[in-house]
Amino acid sequence: MMAQYMAIKDAHADALLFYRMGDFYEMFFDDAVAAAAALDIALTKRGKHAGDDIPMCGVPVHAAEGYLLTLIRKGFRVAVCEQLEDPAEAKKRGSKAVVKRDVVRLVTPGTLPEASILAARRHTFLASFAEVRGAGALAWVDISTGELRVVECSAARLGPELARLAPSELLVGDDQLDAHGEVASDFGIALTPLAPGSFDSAGAEERVKALYSVGALDAFGTFSRAALAALGGIVAYLELTQKGQLPLLRPPVLERAGGSMQIDAATRRNLELTHALSGGREGSLLAAIDRTVTAGGGRLLERRIASPSCDLAVIQDRLEVVAHFVADTSAAERLRAALRICPDMDRALSRLALDRGGPRDLAAIRTGLGQALAMELPQEDLPLVAGWAVALAGHGDMVELLDHAFVAEQP
Repeated sequence: MMAQYMAIKDAHADALLFYRMGDFYEMFFDDAVAAAAALDIALTKRGKHAGDDIPMCGVPVHAAEGYLLTLIRKGFRVAVCEQLEDPAEAKKRGSKAVVKRDVVRLVTPGTLPEASILAARRHTFLASFAEVRGAGALAWVDISTGELRVVECSAARLGPELARLAPSELLVGDDQLDAHGEVASDFGIALTPLAPGSFDSAGAEERVKALYSVGALDAFGTFSRAALAALGGIVAYLELTQKGQLPLLRPPVLERAGGSMQIDAATRRNLELTHALSGGREGSLLAAIDRTVTAGGGRLLERRIASPSCDLAVIQDRLEVVAHFVADTSAAERLRAALRICPDMDRALSRLALDRGGPRDLAAIRTGLGQALAMELPQEDLPLVAGWAVALAGHGDMVELLDHAFVAEQP
């Protein structure tokens, strides 16, 4: 067993190895010493290696998510190693046969999909910056919701864009570490180097097309070579960390440069748009005006405050809807009452796509779609509302199927 552990650890030397043994993830040697100190758990020992005791510590599988978050916040990366067969199957190969195990994912600051440890009203972005022939682009994804976006961005504009998005992790070519290390450090962003091949624009385009099973990306927009390189870097990293089990990613959205208000980092900090000067959410503009009743609504409001639109048509469409509900407060309250019952479908879908979901995630889809069918929308000629009506319709068969499939209280 220890030989198996050491072979797997050698392949993931830069990460703590969560080695599954029954109902626990165990750590050994230096990993155990570091994890025990970081998590404030007992350090024990098991067996000997080269005549010395082997340090060991462990965490229960059912409580692993909280421990993972603590380790990530303290700067560690974690390789999660699972049992790939039942112990009874291993015994068929002989009494001393070892259960097959391997790493099924790498957990990093930008790749945490677990809803129970993520802030419900905040995105957790993984960002990627690439430069091709002097032009740059920044792509970002929230794997817990599937949102994927990219914007043309020069190296000089990288700082303000990072201040706007506040990603947890930034991917760059390993030859760009020195160039972008300081700006990442200034914003407390984990900087992760990738081989330059991950940002090759031709290879990146093929990766993105393969992800969406399309022969061309024209339907998604016209992407520059730098934008393709940034998107390809994200896809390459997700393939690496998720071991081929990619999250459900929505089609990439190309943000228009200048489409949102440009606010430099110092101004953004002093305006306290989404975070107070003390560092927390309390005391910020967002905290003062947030009356959303769903997690998705909270995330959307934060995005709009962090990135105020400069598109007059978008602003007018939003104001028309606001004006309607200000004038008809009873309609607003009916809609809010329906929304309160809506679960976080984005994150439920993401967990299901990653094969980490359960009955409650499917039930969340059922409940959300059921509420969508029952929502009372304004009949006025409002462009935004017309779009909502189209999106919410047509899910009756799915709701009926899921309704028949589940008991009232899901395990």
